[in-house]
Order: sequence, then C-alpha cells, then structure tokens
Amino acid sequence: MDRQFWDDMYGSRNQLFSGAPNGVLVSEVAEMPPGQALDVGCGEGGDAVWLARRGWRVTAVDISRVALERAAAAAADLEGRVAWRRADLTSTRPPAAAFDLVSVQYFPLKRQPDHGALRGLLAAVAPGGTLLFATHDLADLTPHPEQGFDPVDYYQPDDVAGVLDDDWAVVVNETRRRTAPAPAGTHHTHDTVLRARRLR
Repeated sequence: MDRQFWDDMYGSRNQLFSGAPNGVLVSEVAEMPPGQALDVGCGEGGDAVWLARRGWRVTAVDISRVALERAAAAAADLEGRVAWRRADLTSTRPPAAAFDLVSVQYFPLKRQPDHGALRGLLAAVAPGGTLLFATHDLADLTPHPEQGFDPVDYYQPDDVAGVLDDDWAVVVNETRRRTAPAPAGTHHTHDTVLRARRLR
C-alpha cells in the first residue's frame, strides 16, 4: 500500500469518506483542552478539521497527495490552524515530544520486529500528552491475499499497549460498538480503542 495505491484509491471517486470526524476521536477528545495535535493518516481531513475548529493546532499527515489536496480545500477557512504534510510515517519519524495528542485512526500500521514506526509515533507524544489509537476489530476484517493484505500483520491496540513502558498510563483499552455507520462497502461493527497518557 504505497503512495500510488492511496492516490489511486482516493482518485477513484470524488469523495472517499464522509468528511465527518471519527466517532472514537470525538468521544475520547471532546473534553480535552486543545493543544498541538498530530493526525496520522489524515485522509480527506475530517478529523483535522474537527480538531482545528475546537482550537487545536494540527499537523495532518498523509501519504496521498490527492487526499491532502481535498483536505486543504475543505479547510480553506482554517488557514494557519492546520499544516498539511505529505509523508510516509511508517518510514519517517515525526518530531519527538512535540504533540499533546497523537491520533492514529484506522491507520494501517504494519508490525515491525523493532517496532520502529510505532516507537516513532510514541516518541512524538509530549509528556502529559495522549496517544489515541483506534482500528477495526479483527473479527470484522477479512484477509485479502490477492492484495497482500492480512489484518493480523497490522498493529492492534493490545499490541501497542504491550510496547508501552512505565512512562505511560493506559486509560482505555477496549473493544466497543461503532457509533457511526461503517464506510460504504464494509461491514465493520466494532472498534478497538487504546487511549494512553504519557507520564514523562
């Protein structure tokens, strides 16, 4: 799933997702005071826009140029509140200790023996900040070997929790029913969610 894959996917239709923020983000972040946020795999910008309108300053990163162009167009009224960045966060680490919130919503983060990409995202959370990691429940996912996709190859919240050390406190680690309809063509009914606070 490289840059061309995602550009082709977003380019296959005028709008891929609803434009609304993810339900997990809304439920977990609505009461947090705004600060600096990193939106990992921001897509067409629904989460970044929601955060910015609530006072956050957002760095929104995606691998797809097509998605970022759409996101920036949808957020034209938020100039200066969202920085749109094209990057592959599976190989490029974000700035360390720079964000009060690192939001990873349904981002396909492939397992690595050294957890290098995951450790880069963890390191980006500032002391006192929050990691929010959400994905589809494995029970709702089907392998697609013809596309080289097997859901067990990707991190789940439990895997992330297992990498955290004593510098972290896990606040939420659970499977829950989705609060919004599943994306068109899918049958996702549950999310798995990890929210952890970096202590130091």
